[in-house]
Amino acid sequence: MRLRVATMFGRSIVTFTGRMTTNGLTLVLGATGKTGSRVAALLTARGEPVRTGSRAADPPFEWNDRSTWDAALEGVSAAYVAFAPDLAVPGAAETVESFTKTASAAGVRRLVLLSGRGEPEAQATEERVLTMGGFDATVVRASWFAQNFSESFLLDAVHSGVVALPLDPAVREPFIDADDIAAVAVAALIEPGHAGRIHEVTGPRAMTMGEAVAEVAAASGQELSFVSVPLADYTAALTAPGLGDDLVTFFAYLFTEVMDGSNASTTDGVQQVLGRPARDFTDYARHAAATGVWSS
Repeated sequence: MRLRVATMFGRSIVTFTGRMTTNGLTLVLGATGKTGSRVAALLTARGEPVRTGSRAADPPFEWNDRSTWDAALEGVSAAYVAFAPDLAVPGAAETVESFTKTASAAGVRRLVLLSGRGEPEAQATEERVLTMGGFDATVVRASWFAQNFSESFLLDAVHSGVVALPLDPAVREPFIDADDIAAVAVAALIEPGHAGRIHEVTGPRAMTMGEAVAEVAAASGQELSFVSVPLADYTAALTAPGLGDDLVTFFAYLFTEVMDGSNASTTDGVQQVLGRPARDFTDYARHAAATGVWSS
């Protein structure tokens, strides 16, 4: 959107050219992450004013420093909330609840919460947000991100040639593309009809980790294999480089409670919101490979 300043009867007035914004200023938390960066980019492309929420932003935002919340929320009418590292970690529900109360008091009237599929702790947070009142809330409940292979903790494993995880080789997961998550979130932020709803989004097919790794190998042209390892060995390897206890506990929870096969079913959440199917993992892998992220 462009601003044009004109003068009439001795006073300055501001007129808008281009597309009118829908909700005013939107705060995007986790704006440097996999979904937040995409949400911010999509909103900006549609002419919506965006304030990014991160430690490096101006004003900065930090979940663990509540003194940063008020400045980040000033003038904001909508917010995308992606809690780091995950809604399942201890204390997340209380922190997110406090933030949403602060956001409501600051004038936020629409809020979209990113949540995780198959996580009881995350669903407890969803309930608090959806029933709080004072604003229109929507939950985007997502399955495992495909981008974990290219933008997150599995990238180093891909480069090493072996993806070793404490995971039953038979467990299936309908990996979802972060682009689809962001598109659904943006629709909930700027379109009517999403208040009070939970959009459960997955990819179009469930795959074993071995099948997903094989797709990455085919797309990248590299030799790559999946190996199932004992949980104790995996957590010991995480502890060795000094990863915090909370994160080690979270990964253990992830591979015992979430990636247990109970989330293998697919949904049509992306289709319902966007009017098109969710992106297939094969398409994701080909696109990621084309960026060179898996190149040696």
